[in-house]
Amino acid sequence: MLLFLTALPVLAQGPHDAVADLSIGKRVFESQCALCHGADGSGGRGPSLRKAKLKNAPDDEALRKAISEGLPPEMPGAWQLSVREVASVAGYVRSLGKIAVEEVPGDSVRGKALFTERGCSGCHIVNGQGNGAGPELSAIGARRSAAHLRESIVRPSATVPDDFLLVEITDGGGHTIKGVKANEDLFTIQIALPGGRYQSFSKSTIKKLTRLTGQSTMPAFDKLPANDLDNLVAYLASLRGAE
Repeated sequence: MLLFLTALPVLAQGPHDAVADLSIGKRVFESQCALCHGADGSGGRGPSLRKAKLKNAPDDEALRKAISEGLPPEMPGAWQLSVREVASVAGYVRSLGKIAVEEVPGDSVRGKALFTERGCSGCHIVNGQGNGAGPELSAIGARRSAAHLRESIVRPSATVPDDFLLVEITDGGGHTIKGVKANEDLFTIQIALPGGRYQSFSKSTIKKLTRLTGQSTMPAFDKLPANDLDNLVAYLASLRGAE
């Protein structure tokens, strides 16, 4: 009987009963989540968490489930965390949503004009306009911090999304073509080219296929005047989709 009574508190504590400890949550977040979401939760490889409502975790139960089970294919599950640690990370993430949205210097209207002038819509879609060889940007301001956006403009190869792998194909005639892999099976590979064009190759006719991991088709705009860079970042930060 004593053994049974001693076990009761443990059995009563389900995944939704654990009390969050924000100090534990902060420690776990910084060691295991910050690599993708940024040390302050403002985003990086993964989306920003500094907002009151998260798209894939509208309530606390969904947030704890997302942390423990992951969100395939990008976010792995944290199976190694205890129930209390999961609750604590969820509580800490919720606290990040109470932080005021960062102020971004620059003029978003001028940044939008620069986006058009530089031909960015040749590779990026914004609100249904443009081509899709590069990542869609309609809600990029809600997913990425201003610092990440700035780096993506100046050093695009430093932050290449996993689903925009650049490949180089040399065909049977010795011609070399670079593009973003759009689809691949055992016999063919399709790549996306600038301007929204796609090209398919039979693997039996390819002389050489090179996967250029860590390289981007986007040119580095590291020579942009400081004001232009601020304006372009301000425009991208203003793109928040349906939010």
